[in-house]
Amino acid sequence: MNYTVGIDVGSTYTKALILSDDFSIVGKAVANTGFKLAEVSRKLFDLSLQQAGLEDSDVAYVVATGFGRHMVPFSNVAVTDLTSSARGTAFLFPKTRTVLDVGGQTMKASRLDETAKVRSFRLNDKCAAGTGAFIEKTARYMGYSTEEIGPLVATSKTAVPISGVCAVFAESEVINQLSMGAPPADIMHGAISSLVDRSMQLMRRVKMEPEYTLIGGILRFGLMERVVREKLNSDVNVPEGDMVQFTTALGAAILGHQRLRKLKEAGVEVSRVAKTVA
Repeated sequence: MNYTVGIDVGSTYTKALILSDDFSIVGKAVANTGFKLAEVSRKLFDLSLQQAGLEDSDVAYVVATGFGRHMVPFSNVAVTDLTSSARGTAFLFPKTRTVLDVGGQTMKASRLDETAKVRSFRLNDKCAAGTGAFIEKTARYMGYSTEEIGPLVATSKTAVPISGVCAVFAESEVINQLSMGAPPADIMHGAISSLVDRSMQLMRRVKMEPEYTLIGGILRFGLMERVVREKLNSDVNVPEGDMVQFTTALGAAILGHQRLRKLKEAGVEVSRVAKTVA
């Protein structure tokens, strides 16, 4: 059996996922990216192998993706995260036409065709208020960890408006709301609603159309899904459990199997030594 590995080196988290040739996920691992990208990539590669009960030699092809994709020295090829996300999303939800990916430092909207190719995409500006980092910073300022965000916002009764156009101004609003006695849960609700408003702008710019699929680490918090659904007045797809974080790595692993098959059909001997960029 052939195995491929997708390694998604994101700005906040790095993910590794092992996929068998019958497209079963046999191992996966995630950790903070940090600044030693090559080291964290190798660490997660090894952890996912350990989880799957495999050896390095069992892996036929490695595809790196994400912002740090060129820093994975043991990969065969580097692929953009837009391409990988589209492939992973279409595998999970074949009728997807619009993808919203909200990560720690970036937010991306893309429109796909029926073959899962990206036809249009837009990225957030450089302001942190348009990314998941703003949600995590808001929580930390109020004394909550990232893991506590979900349970916290689940108790919210209403959203406190957070309208700042950048992270600095938005943080000032959070301070002001706290001083006026606003519940932390409602402030978090407002911060997530603000993030959704920004995501709607991106989705309109790519000329969004259903079906809609939401991915990225911020989707671990169910309120994000609910607010997007309300804004769109439409159902949305969200991968189950931690797959919201692994969708891009999954897409990279799928691309690995496709590329591996084409190379074998062409009679090309596959080696993990050579690395190309796609």
